[in-house]
Amino acid sequence: MDTPFAGPTANALRTLELLQVRPGIGAAELAERLGVSDRAVRRYIAILREAGVSIDSVRGPYGGYRIGRSLKMPPLLFDATEALGLVMAVLDGHHAAADPLDPVGSAIGKLIGSLPGNVGRQAATMRRHALAAPDRRAARPDPQVTGTLVGALSEQRAVRLSYTSDAGASWESDVDPWAVVVRHGRWYLLGVVHLTGAARALRVDRIDGADVLDVPAAPPVDLDPVAWLERHLGSDWPYETHVEFDAPFEAVARYVHPPMGRLEPIDDGARCVLRGTTGNPAMYAGEWLAAIPHPCVVVGGPELRDAVSTVALRLLAAIEPP
Repeated sequence: MDTPFAGPTANALRTLELLQVRPGIGAAELAERLGVSDRAVRRYIAILREAGVSIDSVRGPYGGYRIGRSLKMPPLLFDATEALGLVMAVLDGHHAAADPLDPVGSAIGKLIGSLPGNVGRQAATMRRHALAAPDRRAARPDPQVTGTLVGALSEQRAVRLSYTSDAGASWESDVDPWAVVVRHGRWYLLGVVHLTGAARALRVDRIDGADVLDVPAAPPVDLDPVAWLERHLGSDWPYETHVEFDAPFEAVARYVHPPMGRLEPIDDGARCVLRGTTGNPAMYAGEWLAAIPHPCVVVGGPELRDAVSTVALRLLAAIEPP
């Protein structure tokens, strides 16, 4: 795709980005990261200064460049690929991004309005014609609550939460936050809930209020937030799931995701078994298990067996003659 910025101008924008994230970066490191000569770096600095960006430089072995203290903010410039990619990402995650009355729609509209003519026109056209359908599974948390949680994470502080569960039960507790993870349109706060003393994954959209406490709280050093959430979503639910497949592990594994449980090979890999728990046997049977195109036997638990029987009878009824 053609972009309005090419050659020295594109590298000047990349230089500005490096100056913003690495204040004091030297010419040699800039040249190495950009893949150009020191002379070219000086030319890019000159281009930025001509565009009104205040850049200070310090000579010597420990010198470098940094954005100066000026009243004028550095320009926010995108090329066409970046602008279109940003609009696509927003539409993908937020179906109301084309609505000017929606906060996200208003923000993306202001951003498009600040872009150069050709770039802005392409981005506006994509926003206008590539409309996104709402994700029924998505749950948008309160931006202020989410901001409070992220701030507590960055400061490694505990938080006091008010929470309402899916069943309608409300509670309040101090929480040691570990991470915020976005998964399939839902936001989760991982951490230790003092009320129970256990690590939990809390839906951020169910948090009614959050206050940062002056109490230090650090996540485990070896924490992998995404992997931890996936394991948590497939365990600690009230109903057992135990399914044996008459198919090789490799054939079944492509259809199994962590919330379904743990898939393990048996009989030297000729067959496999899936063990876990669920809070919704009907969904497990009708959506997850029914989508696996391999013969299986539901060994347990009884709730999942009943759910599978219900799905099977409903499908059989659909093909019975009137």
